Amino acid sequence: MKVRSSLKSLKKRHADCQVVRRKGRVYVINKTQRRFKARQG
Repeated sequence: MKVRSSLKSLKKRHADCQVVRRKGRVYVINKTQRRFKARQG
């Protein structure tokens, strides 16, 4: 999982990427290509 300060560019890498808030953190998850996971901050 990558840790980035901005997730906007990571969301555009794949069509199935979703930005999700969990426990006060922002994540990018992808159900089909699991390698596109990221967390903000």
